[in-house]
Amino acid sequence: MLTSKTVILGVTGSIAAYKMANVASMLVKMNCDVHVIMTKNATHFINPITFETLTNNKCMVDTFDRNFQFHVAHVSIAKKADVVMIAPASANIIAKLSYGLADDMLSTTVLAAKCPKIIVPAMNTSMLENSIVQENLERLTNHGMHIVTPEAGMLACRDVGSGKMPSEQLLVDFILREIALPKDLKDEHILVTAGPTQEAIDPVRFITNHSSGKMGYAIAKQAMLRGAKVTLVSGPAALAPPPFVDVISVVTADEMFNAVTSISGQQDIIIKAAAVADYRPSVPAKEKLKKNGQLTTIDLEGTKDILLYLGEHKLPGQILCGFSMETENLIENSKKKLLKKNLDMVAANCLKDKGAGFKTDTNRLTLIMPETIDELPLMTKDEAANRLLTQLKSCRIKNLAVQKKPSCS
Repeated sequence: MLTSKTVILGVTGSIAAYKMANVASMLVKMNCDVHVIMTKNATHFINPITFETLTNNKCMVDTFDRNFQFHVAHVSIAKKADVVMIAPASANIIAKLSYGLADDMLSTTVLAAKCPKIIVPAMNTSMLENSIVQENLERLTNHGMHIVTPEAGMLACRDVGSGKMPSEQLLVDFILREIALPKDLKDEHILVTAGPTQEAIDPVRFITNHSSGKMGYAIAKQAMLRGAKVTLVSGPAALAPPPFVDVISVVTADEMFNAVTSISGQQDIIIKAAAVADYRPSVPAKEKLKKNGQLTTIDLEGTKDILLYLGEHKLPGQILCGFSMETENLIENSKKKLLKKNLDMVAANCLKDKGAGFKTDTNRLTLIMPETIDELPLMTKDEAANRLLTQLKSCRIKNLAVQKKPSCS
């Protein structure tokens, strides 16, 4: 994912410095070129050899190290970098950067770099809350640096409060959001639905389906990485929410209908990947049904058709994509859905195709549009999500062009 990308990790003197070894390792496993710059105080908490072993690059500490490969190291590496993250960022480095001071390898490199900069403060709560530190953080924000909010909890000094460095995965997520993919969906508002719904039979039992939510979650994450403002409406799913995505959790089809329709008017693209129940028990039992003949038949009634409603209320320029899981007549049934529900695209797949069923990490989508059909090969759901988003982006551009085209008089 990060092939050909260069990341500078700045590590300062904090007990949290040890976490950065795992961050460096995670980035390297994504084929990223990682360069670590440590302050001298940081070397008291973790040895530079650790980073050199993980990254296969010399860990920089001394600005005037004559055994380094570049003639002017802090300028050369700054030019290569796609993003700089300083984590943990001490009060000292925050103060230096806020006033443009450059007296060591890290501060000189950061000031020379023109790429995005992510600052991750980690320190004692009282230090973090000091008005001078807060003023310095505000100055960095005003100069375009992104400040990651510290977490709260028990600190190394045994105080309890804000100042903990976030998890390694979250730090990597911040880097991925910045550089993983081109921001070709920037400023687009995208709504994605995912997962199953559950319709109660009684307080214990319910009707549902096998959807895991993986496809919808993949779409939401990839749209976020491409710069979109993403809202994910999810039924019950045993998945970690995608980072930097607004998640609305629902259970029933009615709840999903209300959540989707309440915000659909603010969306540029809507992707309905959820497996919504078509039917629900007419009258759910208030008490658990016993094995004494009570549960012999269940009277069902239809749920609200969210996709049909969205198609009937589609706004000018808005793009609407539905999903179609079929076991037979894939193209024919999906085309009917496309027309009936006024969609711009149907992403269809067949449950009988190997690797394209529920709960898998792969999918084989057929993207059906009014005039074209694009049959995708078997690929990961992240890859399929990006192919789908690229096609929807094209639909959006064409739709907007039609909207702007002057009418003949």
